[in-house]
Amino acid sequence: MVNCPVCDAALDLDVDELDEGDPVDCGECGAELTVASMDPFELQPAEAGDDEEDDEDFDFDEDDDEAGDEEEDEDEEEEGWK
Repeated sequence: MVNCPVCDAALDLDVDELDEGDPVDCGECGAELTVASMDPFELQPAEAGDDEEDDEDFDFDEDDDEAGDEEEDEDEEEEGWK
């Protein structure tokens, strides 16, 4: 039997069906967990950094949009010279 690292509730998991890095949810407190290691079997809270990476991707996409606007402006300027 494995305990939730957040609320210490007993989790009934089939350890043989899991691999390192797999997500697991605590049915008691709702915490999102990941399998930290298989030998010994250990769970850890899922990293909050995953959401931040998504935000960074979104910011990156915004920069691409701005670059696209600049290219359009350049095209308009070139058309004015013709």
